[in-house]
Amino acid sequence: MTKKILIVRSSSLGDIVHLLPAISDIQKHVKDFTMDWVVEEAFSEIPLWHPAVNDIIEIAHRRWRKDWFGSRSRSERKKFINKLQSTKYDFILDMQSLLKSAWVVWLAKGTKHGLNWKSAKESPASLFYNIKHNIEYWQTAVTRQRILASKVFGYEFEGEPDFGLQAFTNNVQVQNFAAIMPSASTDEKLWDESAWHAVFNRLNEYGIPIRVFSGSVRETERARELVKDLPDAEVLPRMNLTDVANTLASSKVMVGLDSGLTHLSAALGRPTIGIYTCTSPIRTPVVGSGYTASLGDVGVPPSQAMVLSKLDEALGK
Repeated sequence: MTKKILIVRSSSLGDIVHLLPAISDIQKHVKDFTMDWVVEEAFSEIPLWHPAVNDIIEIAHRRWRKDWFGSRSRSERKKFINKLQSTKYDFILDMQSLLKSAWVVWLAKGTKHGLNWKSAKESPASLFYNIKHNIEYWQTAVTRQRILASKVFGYEFEGEPDFGLQAFTNNVQVQNFAAIMPSASTDEKLWDESAWHAVFNRLNEYGIPIRVFSGSVRETERARELVKDLPDAEVLPRMNLTDVANTLASSKVMVGLDSGLTHLSAALGRPTIGIYTCTSPIRTPVVGSGYTASLGDVGVPPSQAMVLSKLDEALGK
């Protein structure tokens, strides 16, 4: 009998990417299933990149919370709940362990799995689950997700993480450009501009043009200011996530702050250097099948020399 599985992981970009190996494990070890995924509207493209995912249920929590009781928000929530409850699931997995995800799990119909009080990021979320699992908090995010899925379905996973992104990586032609992500969700994550210029100069020495990614209008303006004196630099226009993934998959190397795009680059198997300034790579390092380096830590940004050294390694210089 076909098992019906619901995955609840609505955000953010990097966290959704880090869940993909667990989905590959389920696909490998669990026979005859269909899988739906509750995901924030801004990231709704990502789950369907994975061949194991049948359908998505879009949620707009980030937008709703700005006007929770507005007529549009109430109407959209009603439609969301109707779609969520239209199927009774055999397995509901809260892969986020937050109160906002537990609310979704509580609304869904079926057996609810999540982390126990000790393991959950927001402990009260565990009160909404039928079956609670213990996972050591010190594990990396990718490993924690793989462990939780294996506990739910009773298998042992093995091997390196498979992000299931072969649709982007099979037969890809690597092009001569470096992907750069100098922006992040908060200013605290930014890296010194002079250090970025040193990276750009090193890439110029190697004859590698740069393509700069950005998100918001503010990030785009900052990116343009950062590369205004570089004739071979291109600030890319805003793209949907599928176009972003296709671009990253063909890059020669990626250097970026701790951001979703940097983690996506690593997941696509590209040589990737992640720069951490106010977050720690201990639990969320860049992970992928290609060369990766996670540099810096909370309050300890990596030195210019350290990043240049890893850049040389990534390029085989």
